[in-house]
Amino acid sequence: MQPWIEIDTATVPGDGQTLRLIRRGDEFSIMTGSTALMNSRQFGSEEALARLARERLQGRKNPKILIGGLGMGFTLRAALAEFGGDAAIAVAELVPAVVAWARGPLAGLFAGSLDDPRVAIHESDVARIIDAGGWDAILLDVDNGPEGLTRDENDSLYGYEGLAAARRALRPGGILAVWSSHRSPDFTRRLKASGFTVDEVAARARGKRGARHVIWIATK
Repeated sequence: MQPWIEIDTATVPGDGQTLRLIRRGDEFSIMTGSTALMNSRQFGSEEALARLARERLQGRKNPKILIGGLGMGFTLRAALAEFGGDAAIAVAELVPAVVAWARGPLAGLFAGSLDDPRVAIHESDVARIIDAGGWDAILLDVDNGPEGLTRDENDSLYGYEGLAAARRALRPGGILAVWSSHRSPDFTRRLKASGFTVDEVAARARGKRGARHVIWIATK
């Protein structure tokens, strides 16, 4: 078996934790410590995040979509495939190196999606972009979900204050879709208490196999 090779590292703004981009053959992984945040062979649930949001917005004209977290681009690519040519898709990525990786060693995974005219990339905290408002859907794939691993500041994004900000920023009938590696009954309760109608959907990381992840579809 081929060994993993470290390609680059990056510091997460705020708490200073380190992200590592590693490669083994044609497989990539982004790590923090010994934990894999994402892997290029496991992306089914990230694609489901975009698909489920689009299903709830069926028929909406000129949808304005915000994706929190660029990662390896799987949610972005799925959103481009799911939403029509009239969509506007903003992506907020806090770590500049992740954007550089997307245009460098991970360019093959992105398949030109960063250059799609519907896409705008913001090297910024997603909370700041949320506040711009007028969104039809906010798709959050930040950290490992509401019980994150890499950045304490993400806790506020998934707390009552952050959920209230997301709800204000959504148009009527808009969708807040949240990806997580694990279930969180506390987060489900916070969504409902914040005035959302909530569906909790299980999604496999890799087709019908792999880890079972969770997506919350919260409707304003």
